[in-house]
Amino acid sequence: MQPGTVTPFSEVLVSVARQCLGLKKNKGFSLVSSLDLAAQVLAVDCGLKPAFLYDYSAAGAGQIYSYMEAVQTAGLTRCRLHLLVLAGNILILNVEQASVYLEAVLKQNMLIVDVSATRSCPGMCDPRVLDQIKQNVTDVLNHLKTVEENSSEVTSISEMCSTDWNLCTVFGILLGFPASYWFSTDKGFENCLSLTPLRVFSVEASCPEISGSRRFRLYSFSVPEAVCVSMKEHLDAWSEALKQMVKDQTSFKDLSITTETVSLAAVAL
Repeated sequence: MQPGTVTPFSEVLVSVARQCLGLKKNKGFSLVSSLDLAAQVLAVDCGLKPAFLYDYSAAGAGQIYSYMEAVQTAGLTRCRLHLLVLAGNILILNVEQASVYLEAVLKQNMLIVDVSATRSCPGMCDPRVLDQIKQNVTDVLNHLKTVEENSSEVTSISEMCSTDWNLCTVFGILLGFPASYWFSTDKGFENCLSLTPLRVFSVEASCPEISGSRRFRLYSFSVPEAVCVSMKEHLDAWSEALKQMVKDQTSFKDLSITTETVSLAAVAL
């Protein structure tokens, strides 16, 4: 942690995380993890990302629900947030923003990259696969609309059945990535990304109200170099839209979008 980045409010956020999410007395949240979690939740609250996948600890939905209520009471969040449980995974969403976002996704040309192990290299998804993915997204959208209509709570929670869904694809879309991966699971969960050049995008910003000058990573995703050229216009538009969203709010500033190309022996999705 950089000097001078701990504030009275950040100390409150750390205390809340440790009280609500610590699994054992001697294995609580670190200061860095506590503040990063708060930043991710705030990014969802102010509309910079439609959802956030909780992966900080093995805390259950009840613990995370308590945490969300506590940070709302502390003044971190202002909007109505929802915990969506999918196959044991917990997503934190801004219900209104996520619904608007998913409606827009369904109207646009959805960019899904097929990285099935049977392929020699990544390529764009077959239209029949896209139809199934769109149905999955529609199911989530309808579920969120039902939640919005039937609950007036500031923090709410629900669970969806996701049998036969490719969660890698669905999560990529829900997390706001401009492009997502899909792979056939007929013969396992392998993919064709081994030693494939990938362009990795990292999006960071500072959040003074949480931790002074410390920078937080809001997005991290990759796109195979082989399809980057065909996606350039879409990726550029996504970046410009994100820059505008940062300008339209006051919690985050100094946005940076960087890229690097990597090739890995194995890529887990």
